[in-house]
Amino acid sequence: MVASGMPTYDEAVALFARRRDAWLAGDLEAYLALWADDMTFQSPVHAEPLCGRAAFAALVRQSAAFSRPLAFEFTHLAVHGPIVLAEWRIAIARRADDRRVEWWGMSVAEVQGGLIRRWREYWNPADVM
Repeated sequence: MVASGMPTYDEAVALFARRRDAWLAGDLEAYLALWADDMTFQSPVHAEPLCGRAAFAALVRQSAAFSRPLAFEFTHLAVHGPIVLAEWRIAIARRADDRRVEWWGMSVAEVQGGLIRRWREYWNPADVM
């Protein structure tokens, strides 16, 4: 991490790769360790952001109980100061019926001190139904 605490492009790529690898491995503790304690998370299905790693951890654990990860690919990444923009494709299998669900999304992340502090993602909720 550079002196300002802002990630370089290579550091952002490495952070996102650790996130992807932990998620694909089902290593929830390693996955959650990449997020700051005071983080916020918002997606199309959250009208208000989730605040704090504990609230986010509950969502991650609920998601892991519902589905298993199949694929997570970052196709584009751009860094401007502490902000990392990413385009990604993700695929899961629903545990109840093993049905594959795949969708594309974009995210805006603020990275500080090597951790994700804010995350807002955009995707079409109809794609995951």
